Amino acid sequence: MVRMTTPICDFGWRAPGFSLPDPEGRIWTLEDCRGERGTLVMFICNHCPYVKAVIDRIIGDARRLEDHGVKSVAIMPNDVGAYPEDGPEHMRRLAADLDFPFPYLFDESQATARAYGAVCTPDFFGFNAALQLQYRGRLDESGRDPAPPTARRELLEAMQRVAATGHGPAEQTASVGCSIKWRE
Repeated sequence: MVRMTTPICDFGWRAPGFSLPDPEGRIWTLEDCRGERGTLVMFICNHCPYVKAVIDRIIGDARRLEDHGVKSVAIMPNDVGAYPEDGPEHMRRLAADLDFPFPYLFDESQATARAYGAVCTPDFFGFNAALQLQYRGRLDESGRDPAPPTARRELLEAMQRVAATGHGPAEQTASVGCSIKWRE
């Protein structure tokens, strides 16, 4: 496992479109996942300890953001030949067991992860209503271990601000996670 950090937010960068299947075979596009006041695109996977440490908070924050007109989508970009535990059947099970309030999509070609410039799991891209990037930071201070319950909810606060004003915070702390498992 290689620990990676995300680059600084490129404010205003436009979200690339995508057309990806969920584990049941339904095709989802960016437009299907777009929220009225914002869209959160997350690159996650099943096996990464950084994702495992925060998945409950991701789910809770996604539910809270729905009340602000922000929809969320999770995309699994890893090479499942090398990491079979990240494959569609395991994705389906995880999403069902944890009752994901967002689609969990499989980027088999890894083209979507490349188009977004995703580098790790988790990697968060928060867009305003016009699909302009406003947040490329971390969920909170969690690393491989969950943050304390009193930790500031950076992603949640940022996306609530985006929903209210269309703009993300100027100060953002990079997300940290496992490197995306690219195919050779």
